[in-house]
Amino acid sequence: MPYSHRTAVVAVATAAALLGLAGPAAADSGSPAPVPSTDGAQALCHRATKIDRRIDRALTRLNGPVTTRGSIARLQQRVDNAKAAGHTEIETYLKDRLTFRKSLVPTLQQRQKDLAEVQDWCEANDNGATT
Repeated sequence: MPYSHRTAVVAVATAAALLGLAGPAAADSGSPAPVPSTDGAQALCHRATKIDRRIDRALTRLNGPVTTRGSIARLQQRVDNAKAAGHTEIETYLKDRLTFRKSLVPTLQQRQKDLAEVQDWCEANDNGATT
């Protein structure tokens, strides 16, 4: 391909890419998203069992032994190892992660309790169909 044709092809490709990026931005009218007409009870009732399993798995992992990846005990062991090795920066970083991970347990336990109430409501209300 001669040099001038390559330049033209590159120029056309660049222009197409720029127009392609500008297209979706130009199409945005700035109008707000539609307001939901329902509370989504039926969908939540449908997913409640799956959500409960996910919370159970997360709590089991967090409360697991040192051998379980993602457990609080394993991260605590890493903090202890960093402290013993004198790696203060690593220790600080891991302590912050440990603090966050410990804070997940009560949050997940509360969600589990709330979800149990949702499941009771779903059973009493035909899985959200009768609202």
